[in-house]
Amino acid sequence: MSTYIYMVRHGESPKIEGNERTRGLTEKGKIDAHKITELLKDEEVDTFISSPYSRAVLTIEELANFCGKEILVYEDLKEIIFSNEDKILPDKEVYPIVELMFTDPDFSLNGESKSDCQSRSVAALKKILKEFKGHKIVIGTHSAVMTLMMGYFDRQYGYEFLMKTSKPDVYRMEFNNEELINIQRLWT
Repeated sequence: MSTYIYMVRHGESPKIEGNERTRGLTEKGKIDAHKITELLKDEEVDTFISSPYSRAVLTIEELANFCGKEILVYEDLKEIIFSNEDKILPDKEVYPIVELMFTDPDFSLNGESKSDCQSRSVAALKKILKEFKGHKIVIGTHSAVMTLMMGYFDRQYGYEFLMKTSKPDVYRMEFNNEELINIQRLWT
């Protein structure tokens, strides 16, 4: 019996208000969240899990409500911690840091390294695969965390893949226990 993980990268989010945990979705992000509901509403999803960050929860919230399900929040699915502060970093600052992290997995800028983030997020994913075996599970996530989890199971998902993802993005991963069988992009 297969377990299906639907990795849902959050929609567009403003980088001008709040902090990394609290920033929500732009109008485009809200419209795209509705499109995700339309895309996945017939998938018979059993379980909804999200990063604790508002933008990830908000991206899957309408779909969870449509399916009559609660969203479980897993702290270990949060985005990679770039610095010891919870402040918003502009893309022009984040992208060079991310590139360095993928070049040197142990590099960190007063936050966590790629290796640390991958260990944390993959442990959470393995727990989900065990606890919800045979389910169809939507995970509200972030680009780097999604890439690190997917890359753990298939090395083709690395920095180049990360830089080509969209906001939002949706990938369905099929597992037999902890063995990855297939990955398919659903968002177009």
